[in-house]
Amino acid sequence: MRDSCSVGSSVVRPDAVTNKGTGSNGVYGVGVSLLDEVISLPAAVVYQSRLDNNISWMQKYADSRGVVLAPHGKTTMAPAFFQRQRDAGAWGLTVATAQQATAAHAAGISWVLMANQLVGRGNMTLIAELLADASFEYFCLVDSIENIAQLGRFFAEQKLTLNVLIEVGVSGGRCGCRTQKQVDVLCAAIAREPHLALVGVETYEGVISGADAPVKIRQHLLKVRNIAELLMRRGEFAVDKALLTGAGSAWYDIVCDVFSEVDTQHFIPVIRPGCYLIHDRGIYMDAQQKVRQRLGDSCAVSGDLQSALEVWAYVQSIPEPGNAILTVGKRDAAFDAGLPQPSLHYRPGWLAPVAASSGWELYHIMDQHSAMRFDPEADLKVGDIIALSTSHPCLTFDKWRKLNVIDDSYTVIEQVDTCF
Repeated sequence: MRDSCSVGSSVVRPDAVTNKGTGSNGVYGVGVSLLDEVISLPAAVVYQSRLDNNISWMQKYADSRGVVLAPHGKTTMAPAFFQRQRDAGAWGLTVATAQQATAAHAAGISWVLMANQLVGRGNMTLIAELLADASFEYFCLVDSIENIAQLGRFFAEQKLTLNVLIEVGVSGGRCGCRTQKQVDVLCAAIAREPHLALVGVETYEGVISGADAPVKIRQHLLKVRNIAELLMRRGEFAVDKALLTGAGSAWYDIVCDVFSEVDTQHFIPVIRPGCYLIHDRGIYMDAQQKVRQRLGDSCAVSGDLQSALEVWAYVQSIPEPGNAILTVGKRDAAFDAGLPQPSLHYRPGWLAPVAASSGWELYHIMDQHSAMRFDPEADLKVGDIIALSTSHPCLTFDKWRKLNVIDDSYTVIEQVDTCF
């Protein structure tokens, strides 16, 4: 992560453009239309209206299910977006690393769940520094007696108390205990550490796959809920209301089904989806369609999530008929879960972009170039602009330090920083 990261909107250098590229407030980029070719391409673009829609949709869904929302910040690592989620009603923010927790704190987020183990003295030091702020609440996961002992020693030295949740995982999956016996051993180890407080149980169901994944996920979540309820009956928690948390962006409906049935006098059910904020036209579009199929007519929230992110690039070369080379590559867009695909076509001078032809398709991507098939008879020229939708937004965001937030007329209304 960079040494510093400003929290709100930011700008790029003003000396790169003429007055035509200067917004009414004198800030380069803000107030400029992407169609005017002032902003250098490729550029990452987020639609304000779609972002607002997604924030509202998931918050309303969580509220309707009686769970609290702590969205995963790793998707965007954009503090300005963290703040929008918080202001819309998110209870806190989920992160994956100590560095991400630092960025969340700098953005004014006061409740942070690190859905990961806190390992290593350097990382523990970062968290200890954050806990010097009495208004900041931080939580992390444990799944081994070794880590519990390390955390206990360190935070005793700092004279601080660390909130921990026991992670329950799945066989062959990722981190977490596999059995009740392992959980019991951890409870005893935590009880021996006066500077650790057991405050909940966590799981991540997204590592479960296969045709029978919905059934297996529900069974796993029931197991996790039963473990949490048993620990509550035994008085293992250091709080009256413990956290019970799960849910990535693909199975949050099933997590809500199972975890919302706990006694809310003793538990706070927390879901942690992250990619919903941006959504996509790939793996999360497919996952959301399956969520909607499972929900059927029972969803209390109208509308749906919308793909909010595009990468805009030029047609750089047409070396053979039907083969266009674009100025976008692996350094600009995610390619791990499917290649970016054309969504809009614009020629400088047109009034507005048009939908890209359904037959246009990226088929190869390199560091700074990609290749797109198109009908050789199509009206496509060097210098045209192609807007591309992506799959798996996390891996597009981490390639950009500035994002252009645009309105529906393609005017930049804000530029925000990321903190990777």
